[in-house]
Amino acid sequence: MLSTLRTRIVATNVARLPARSALLRPLARAHHCPPGQDSPLNTDNQSKTGEQPAYGPIGVAAALHHAPGDPAPAPTLFAHEFSLADRVALVSGGARGLGLEMALALVEAGARAVYCVDIAREPSDEWRTVRDYAARMQGKGGEGRLEYVTGDTTDQAAMWKIGQDIGDREGRMDACVAAAGVLKSHTDCLEYPAAQFRQVMDVNVNGVLFTAQAAGRQMARFGNGGSIILIASMSGSITNKDHAWVSYNSSKSAVLQMARSMACELGPKRIRVNTLSPGHIYTNMTAAYLDTQPHLLAKWASLNPMGRIGRPDELRGVVTWLASDASTFCTGSDILVSGGHHAW
Repeated sequence: MLSTLRTRIVATNVARLPARSALLRPLARAHHCPPGQDSPLNTDNQSKTGEQPAYGPIGVAAALHHAPGDPAPAPTLFAHEFSLADRVALVSGGARGLGLEMALALVEAGARAVYCVDIAREPSDEWRTVRDYAARMQGKGGEGRLEYVTGDTTDQAAMWKIGQDIGDREGRMDACVAAAGVLKSHTDCLEYPAAQFRQVMDVNVNGVLFTAQAAGRQMARFGNGGSIILIASMSGSITNKDHAWVSYNSSKSAVLQMARSMACELGPKRIRVNTLSPGHIYTNMTAAYLDTQPHLLAKWASLNPMGRIGRPDELRGVVTWLASDASTFCTGSDILVSGGHHAW
């Protein structure tokens, strides 16, 4: 009885379905685009999804737009979406460490000029070596100048002037990486000195804001949009076990909220703001701990599923993605690169 009833219900429902050819017709129409006409996937929803890139259509829309049988064009992903050709960037903390690594990555992606802002009056030999290397690099797709600018990120007026000068010279500003930061020694939170706490917050919070402002004001001035990347830390989301870093952790948490707030304000100007939160990376700053306390290396390495700490070069890809058109729908986000430390 039940079997017969189920058979009747299925038969009735099947009878109500349109023929298979009718089901496929809308799909076929969506995938058929006569040469010279835009696919509905590419144009009909433009008011909802924003303008296609000047070099568009891209991706699946490009395939549907392309005339059948004609040779397919060259891939666009690295030639356009990930390319920073003719772009101009400002990187604070760019004299060494993560800042210099990221500055070189932007040059390799095709940036015309990357301005490295740091506190030292003269750049280090390390920076000069990297600058000369970048100048000799072949096939980078752009002029690729590394420029050094002496600047104190905690001086708002000075940072705004640096941004203004870069804008006047280059006629644009496209990307910013606020990488300057400090980390103080293990200090009991109940005894933490006021002056030291203020210093950390001044560099890691105020300095990051003033850097973002310096670049963002120029992005708004030229109206081309842009990408601001604030270097936070996994320590803004978690507390490092057995390390009394109340000032550092608090400052990086503030940076996360700063980026979300700025992203919401600047979205209408097509200026994106995101944070990049590294885990334990071997840099000049962390070397001050690791080289004097060898047991820490094994301890830090054991705190993530990969069983090691990271290298500065392992942040090159994500910072290039965030700076480029490959991430144009990403804003107000925090990108964690911690070897899985936060996932335990």
